[in-house]
This record gives sequence, C-alpha cells and structure tokens, in this order.
Amino acid sequence: MRAALLTGPRAIELLDRDAPRPEPNEVLVRVESIGICGTDLSIYAGKIRVAYPRVMGHEIVGTVASGVRSGERVLVDPGIACGRCTQCRENRSNICTRGWLIGRDRDGGLCELVTVRSSNVHPLPNGLDPTTAPLLQVLATCAHAQRRIGITPGESVVVLGLGVTGLLHLQLARLRGAGPVIGVTRSARKLTIARGLGADHTAAADGTEAEAVAEVLPGGADIVIECVGTVGALARAMEMVRTGGRILAYGTMTETTGSVPFYDLYHKEIAIIGARSARVEDFPFAIDEVASRRIALDPLVSARHPLDDIDGAIEAASAPGALKVFVDA
Repeated sequence: MRAALLTGPRAIELLDRDAPRPEPNEVLVRVESIGICGTDLSIYAGKIRVAYPRVMGHEIVGTVASGVRSGERVLVDPGIACGRCTQCRENRSNICTRGWLIGRDRDGGLCELVTVRSSNVHPLPNGLDPTTAPLLQVLATCAHAQRRIGITPGESVVVLGLGVTGLLHLQLARLRGAGPVIGVTRSARKLTIARGLGADHTAAADGTEAEAVAEVLPGGADIVIECVGTVGALARAMEMVRTGGRILAYGTMTETTGSVPFYDLYHKEIAIIGARSARVEDFPFAIDEVASRRIALDPLVSARHPLDDIDGAIEAASAPGALKVFVDA
C-alpha cells in the first residue's frame, strides 16, 4: 500500500509498504479522507517528537475492510485508552495516563490502510457527507470542552480565535442557546464566515477587541472560549470575561512563560477550565449534530489534495489563514 512516511523533521515521502494486519480486537480501515491539523504540523516540524519513520494523521474517515463490519463507513476515534488507570476508572479516558494517539505514537491515516481498535470506530449514516466527515473528530473535542464549561441558554459567549475549532465552538455555543455570541479574530474572511454561521457580533483582533466586546457586553462575557493557544490570548480572555465568569482554555499552549493579569484571576474570581481530546460519548453526538444539519462543516474547508501531493497538502495547511485541508487517499 502507499503511505506518506515521515522519516525526520520536515522529511516526508510517499512509499510502498506492506499493509498492516489487524489484531483480534482491531479492524482494518481503508482510508478515504483525512484532515491535517496543528498536531500533524508540529510533528512534521519536529516540535512534537515521534519515533521515525512515522505515518501521521488522526482525523480519519474510511470504510472497514475486514470482518463482519466490512464495507461500513466509519469515523475513527484516534485516542486509545488503557481502561485501567485512575483516569479511565473515573470515565476520563481522554486523559488516560497510559494511552496513546494514532498518528503520533503509532502509525496513522496518511496511507491507504490503517488498523484501529474495533471500539474506536463509529458508524456514519448514509446521508452524511464523507468528504468533510474527518472534521467530526475535531467537533467531538469541541463538544467535550463545552460539556466541561457547561454553557446554559442565555449566557453570553466570546469565541477568541476563529480557526476551525473557533468556528465549531461558535456553532456549538449557538446550539446550546448562548447569546449573544461574539467572534473575534484578525482575519476579515473568517469574521465573514462567523457571521454566516450565526455570530451575533464580530470584532477584529486589532488591539481594540476588548473595547469592542465591552460595547456589546459592558460587564464582560459570561464565558470566553480561548481558541488561539497563546498566553497573550489567555490574558485577553481574562480582560473580556465578567466578574465571576468562566474561561474555556481550549487552545493548545506550548509557551512556558508569559504575562497575564493575575490580579484579575483573584479579583474577578475567574474560573479557568481546560479540556483535552474527546470521550467516546462525544463522537455519536458530533455525528448526529452534523447529520441533522445543526452544525455546518463545508465553510471550514480550505483545500483538498490527493495523497500523491502530500507536500502540497502540508504547505496548504501551513499557510497563514488556512482552515481545514484534507488529504484524499
């Protein structure tokens, strides 16, 4: 089979290799489409260390090619949990301390065939568009995060950063009855997309965004969802949230130093909630919301590339302002 093998930082090539053989608790999945995300780009650049050679990719949709489920189109849950650690026993398998991720700790989906635990594939309904379905994995992580922050109808929400996850969070917040929902980003194009997806207000991240939010919400937002993943964005979230409000720290921060208004954390009694990955129950929820057309995925797609053009796909995904880039196997 063909596979895009990462042999070192920024070194990837398309090669033929033997097809994997599923273990008794696994199925063989023929990959149809896979999304490239920030984790893949960090692995590619060498910022996240992996054992080489490695086949990247964890946002996977394909058809089962083995066993009694053969021919079934499925979404892959790429997080593999041990089922025995303290976190797993607490039903928090998404933060399993002995778990691993397909595409990082084991070969992923940038190939024609991949093996996956039978318990980690979720059937997709026939009416759901398979060309955008890898985004369901991303949506599941957003759904998990919003369950942790607990949005209730009528709460005001600011979504800070309108990349793929920010635009999904915006739609989910609207679905949960939040209002007003305000989207904030530097990109004029993404602000337009946000308005089309239901944002009540938008603000350009040009240094005046806190003032723009305050014009709509003089006391600050009930909830700020931070999707940028920088210390600076977390500081702005602390400025925008109301006294007694909540911040969902969704963006992945790799910085180890930075400046935030620590006094506000005390004085405003801000609750900051973190979230990582998704639990098994988040996948059927995500599938149902998209299948019922309550969440739109099409506006979040930037480009599609064949597996033969893996270099072009990575370049497109790395471009400033890019949303989701898919690789079709």
